Amino acid sequence: MSHKPTTVEDLPAFSVIIDARSPAEYALDHIPGAINCPVLDDEERRVVGTTYVQVSAFEARKMGAAMVARNIAHHLDTQFRGQPREWRPLVYCWRGGMRSGSFVNVMRMVGWDAQQLQGGYKAWRAHVVQQLAQRAPQLCLKVLCGPTGSAKTQVLRAMERQGQQVLDLEALAVHRGSVLGDIPGQPQPSQKAFETALMDHIARFDLARTVWVEAESRRIGKLTLPEPLHARLRESPVVEIAATLPARMAYLLRDYAWLGDDPQLLIDKLSGLSELLPKETLAQWRTWAQQHELAPLLESLLLRHYDPLYARSQGRHLERLEQAQRVDTDDLSPEGIDALAQRIASLH
Repeated sequence: MSHKPTTVEDLPAFSVIIDARSPAEYALDHIPGAINCPVLDDEERRVVGTTYVQVSAFEARKMGAAMVARNIAHHLDTQFRGQPREWRPLVYCWRGGMRSGSFVNVMRMVGWDAQQLQGGYKAWRAHVVQQLAQRAPQLCLKVLCGPTGSAKTQVLRAMERQGQQVLDLEALAVHRGSVLGDIPGQPQPSQKAFETALMDHIARFDLARTVWVEAESRRIGKLTLPEPLHARLRESPVVEIAATLPARMAYLLRDYAWLGDDPQLLIDKLSGLSELLPKETLAQWRTWAQQHELAPLLESLLLRHYDPLYARSQGRHLERLEQAQRVDTDDLSPEGIDALAQRIASLH
C-alpha cells in the first residue's frame, strides 16, 4: 500500500470519499459525493471541546479518543463490513488532522489502501474558490433577461432539455430571486455549499460552447454570487424575453398558484415591501391575499412593483442591455415555452 500526500486533484482515483467531520459540519458543506461517517457526532464534539477549555487538553484527548474508537468501530461493523481488499477510501476532516488520521490508520491496519486528504476540508474550500476565480471568466455566457413572469427559468430548463449548456442559478440557490422567491419546504443551502455546487456545475461545461444563464442581481435570497461569476454575467451578451402581460399573468397564476394556499404566508412576504410602496397599496394586497384573490394581486404586483424595479435595475446589472436581442412572445404555456427556447437557442 502506498502512503503519500493526497490532494484534491487525486479525488477521482478513490472508491469512496469519507467525510469524518460531525453531521453539522457536513451539512454546512462537503465535497460532492462524499458520505458522512463522523468520528465525533455534534454532541460529542461539543463535549470534547468544552472539556478542552474547562479541564485540560489531556482529559479532552483521552475522552475524545474513546469516542473516536467507538465510532470508527461502528462504521467498520456496519457501513464498511462488506468492502473488498481492493477498496480505496479517501478520508478527510477539517484540516486533515487527528479525526481523519485516526480513521485512516485503522483502515490501513485492516488492509485497505486508505488515504488522508492533505489539508482536509480547508484544502477543498481553497480549491473551490480558486476554480471559481479561474473558470468563471472563461465562460462563454449569454444572459437571458425579461420582466418578472417571463418564464426565464422555465425557458432555460427547456433549453437544457434541448441540449444547451445551462447554468441554473436559481436551482442551485434554491430560490427564485425575489420577495416571493422562497421555495416551500426547501431551505437555501449555506453560502459555501452554494459555491461548491456552482464550481461542480461549472467544471462540467465545455468552455468552447455557449452557457445560458438567467440575469440575476448580486444576491439570490440570502446567498451571494461569487464576484468572478457576477462580473462575467454583467459583461456578457443579453437576450431579452418580451412577453405580453396576459401571457405573463397566465404563467404566474400557473407557476405561483401555491401562494394562494396560505394567505398569511403571502401577507408576511409582502410585508417585506412595506418601505417601498404606499400603505394603501399594501393594504389592498393583504385584502386580496386574505380573500384568495391571486389574479388581481399578482397583476398589481407586476405593474406597481416588479416592472418598475426591472426598468430601474437591469441597466445596473447588465452592461450590454442596450444591445440585447429581443424575442417577443404571447404564449408562455408549456408548449410555448418549448418553442421559445428553440427560437432563443437559434439566435446568433
